[in-house]
Amino acid sequence: MFPLDTRILVIDDMPSIRDLVKNQLKGMGFKNIQEASDGEEALRMLIQLNTPNNSIQLVISDWNMPNMKGIDLLKHVRAQAEWTNLPFVLLTSEAERDQVTEAVLAGASQYIVKPFSAKIFEDKLKTAFQKHNKA
Repeated sequence: MFPLDTRILVIDDMPSIRDLVKNQLKGMGFKNIQEASDGEEALRMLIQLNTPNNSIQLVISDWNMPNMKGIDLLKHVRAQAEWTNLPFVLLTSEAERDQVTEAVLAGASQYIVKPFSAKIFEDKLKTAFQKHNKA
């Protein structure tokens, strides 16, 4: 599992969903949580915080947002050499096979369909961590 001091960026255009995700993370013991309301704001934050002691170490992003969708942010992140191994979890209310396939092909670490339970959320984060931290 991710260390409890992991720097996390939660992105969703709905404040209530951001709060839900942040509360899940806090309940798991995480404390260093940033938030953004869309992909454009998140990208600015990723660039601004891209220093050795401040860089984001886990992204949890909604798919459907104004300005820049989560899938577009994911594609942009994966196109940057310094972020190719950045764990990136997509949240969505869509469980369509085509969307899941697009997320996997774009490099999503995990894909969580809303609504989700605390156990599913934690299990998906564990899997994302394992994917990026193979021994």
